[in-house]
Amino acid sequence: MLTSVETDLIRVLADPLRLQIVQLLAKETLCTTHLVEITGAKQTNLSNHLKVLRDAGVVETEPCGRFKYYRLRPDVLESVAASFTDLAATARANAGAKRVC
Repeated sequence: MLTSVETDLIRVLADPLRLQIVQLLAKETLCTTHLVEITGAKQTNLSNHLKVLRDAGVVETEPCGRFKYYRLRPDVLESVAASFTDLAATARANAGAKRVC
C-alpha cells in the first residue's frame, strides 16, 4: 500500500515541468541557470517548481558561490519505485482471485 508521503510524491512528479527537471537532474547536477536554459521556463516559475521538489525531498541543494546547484536524491525515487514493485507483485500473485458477487 502506498503511504501518504508516497502519494504526495506522485502528485509532485505528475507535473510535466517537475518531471522534466527530475529527468535532467538524473543525468547531472545543475544550477537554476542551466535549468532555465534547458527547459525554457521562466526563472520564477522554475524556482517555484524547484521549491516544491525540495520540500518533497526529491532534490537537495549545494551552494557554489552565488549559484545554487540541484542534485536528485535517488533514494526517494527508489522508495516509491519499491512500493509500485510490491503492488505489481501483489497483483501478479492474486491475478486469479475474484470476489463472487
